Amino acid sequence: MADPEKAMAMVVEDGSDHEDVSSDEEAPAPGDLSAASLLQDPAVMAALQGKLGAMCGTASGYVASLPAPVRRRIKALKKLQLEATKIEAKFYEEVHVLECKYHELYSPLYTQRTAITAGEHEPTDVEAEWPSDSEEEEEGLAEEVKEKVKLDEANKNEDAKGIPSFWLTIFKNVEMLAEMVQDSDEAVLEALTDITVAFSEKEPMGFTLHFHFQPNQYFTNTVLTKNYEMKCEPQLDDPFSFEGPEIFKCTGCPIDWHKGKNLTVKQVKKKQKHKSKGSVRTITKQVKADSFFNFFEPPQVPDDPDAEVDEDTQALLTADFEIGHYIRERIVPRAVLFFTGEALEDESDCEEEESDDEDDDGDSDNDADFDPSKAQANPECKQQ
Repeated sequence: MADPEKAMAMVVEDGSDHEDVSSDEEAPAPGDLSAASLLQDPAVMAALQGKLGAMCGTASGYVASLPAPVRRRIKALKKLQLEATKIEAKFYEEVHVLECKYHELYSPLYTQRTAITAGEHEPTDVEAEWPSDSEEEEEGLAEEVKEKVKLDEANKNEDAKGIPSFWLTIFKNVEMLAEMVQDSDEAVLEALTDITVAFSEKEPMGFTLHFHFQPNQYFTNTVLTKNYEMKCEPQLDDPFSFEGPEIFKCTGCPIDWHKGKNLTVKQVKKKQKHKSKGSVRTITKQVKADSFFNFFEPPQVPDDPDAEVDEDTQALLTADFEIGHYIRERIVPRAVLFFTGEALEDESDCEEEESDDEDDDGDSDNDADFDPSKAQANPECKQQ
């Protein structure tokens, strides 16, 4: 069998030259190892596909090959594009102001929601009127689920207030939050009564998440906060990557834990051996523990914008930014739908549609420097 790397090089270059094959069998005569026969070799094909895959997105040299006057005009277009990007940034700034305005209109509805979930207000028949009934709701339930519902109904506590475990259920339903919540966190999150958002209209643009808690045996705070700062301007070194406001910094808050109740640390015992005496002693050391409440102690971001951040810290910050944005943008406005799971179904449908769209896209979009003169019509794309 021919060496895949060498054979691939022959195919890519001109398909005529070939390497001598050394084996117990008779070597093929010159010219027998054609490009066609090489491409039938699975190892050669795999190597060739890997090489071609690495080339996707690389410049073809088309723009550089254009006449100087044309390249000059392209520079003028890029300058116009930069001005358009600056206008786009102003647009997003005004969108943020509008978002702040409409948040004030949503606030009374969120207040009513909190009153109901916390058991401070019992909805009237008119307030609870919704176009569904128990029969419709039970149609899609499996038999074992129906039995559980009946059992829960029989054992339910008539004194239960509001909607028990409202926010904890949401956290466990949303995958990115469920991964953060440990078993030891659940008792505290049972005491979480609300999550609210406050927007900053001043510079820097941003928002703060407020987590409201009932008195509990773990900490004295009634509210834990997480502040996110955003920037809404193109980067000087890469202005065309601008896609709207992006979070660049977050700040948590101190948690006043009761003694021995800090869920973010744990005690571990380690044995130490004396170098000269050989005696062994056991020491207790405090180390970081996995907990949702580490969310309120994010990595520090350097104030110097040019300062480098290591990969691990950057990964943690990126995940934190995504979670903060998701809570603000999706969970807080649609909390009841995340509680029931309906919002998760909608998002699952959207992800499937996006995946289908990606499969339909051609590979030409990956070419950073596409040459239209070399494009060929696809006979399968003709209008029916």
